[in-house]
Amino acid sequence: MAHDQEKAYEFERAEQTFIQRVYQWMAIGLSVTGAVALWIAGSPALLRALTGGVFLVLMLIEIGIVFWLSSQVMKISSQAAITGFLVYSGLNGVILSTIFIVYTQTSIASVFFMTAGTFAAVSIYGWTTKQDLTSMGSFLFMGLIGIIIASLVNFFLRSPVIYWLISYAGLAVFIGLTAYDTQKLKRIQQSGIGASEQVAILGALQLYLDFINMFLMLLRIFGRRR
Repeated sequence: MAHDQEKAYEFERAEQTFIQRVYQWMAIGLSVTGAVALWIAGSPALLRALTGGVFLVLMLIEIGIVFWLSSQVMKISSQAAITGFLVYSGLNGVILSTIFIVYTQTSIASVFFMTAGTFAAVSIYGWTTKQDLTSMGSFLFMGLIGIIIASLVNFFLRSPVIYWLISYAGLAVFIGLTAYDTQKLKRIQQSGIGASEQVAILGALQLYLDFINMFLMLLRIFGRRR
C-alpha cells in the first residue's frame, strides 16, 4: 500500500513538473515576443523597414521554423530546440510590432490580459476535464484550414462581413485548440515520455501559437483602432 502511494505521488510530481516546464517555456516565448515587439514599435524607422518583401520573408522563415521544430524536435538536441523556439518567438515579435500601427497601446494591453484570462480558464478545463477531446482534433484542424483559405480570399475581396466571420470563427477554433492541446500534453505526460526537454519545448510552442492566435482574434474583435 505504501509503495503504491509512493508511486502515485512520484507520478503526480512528474506530471506537475512537466506541465510547469511547458508553461515556463511558453511564458519565456511570450516575454521575448512582447519585448521585441515593444522595441520595434518604439522605432519608426524599424517599423517602416517592415514592408513588402521583408515582412514576407520573415513570415516564411517563421513557418519554416515551426515545421522544422514540429517534425524534427525529437531528432535534435534540447539546446537546438530551445534556440529554435526562442528565435521563432523573437521573429514573431518583429512581425507583431506592426499591430501598434493599427491599434492603441491601451487596447492592446487590455486585450492581452483578456486573452491571458481566457487562455488560463480554457487550459485548466482541458487539463481537468474527463471528456475525451480527441475527436475535436480533426474538426478543429479543418476549421483552421478554412480560416486560412478564407483569410487569403478576403485579402483580395476586403469584405467586412467575411472579416468578422473569420474573427469569430478563428476565436472559437483557437479556444478549442487550447483545450485540445492541453489535454494532449497531459496524455503525453501520462505515456511516460514527458521528461524530455524537447517534448516540453514542442508543447510550449503549440500553446504559444494558440495564445498568440487567440490574442490576434480578440484584438480584431475588441481592439480600438487608431
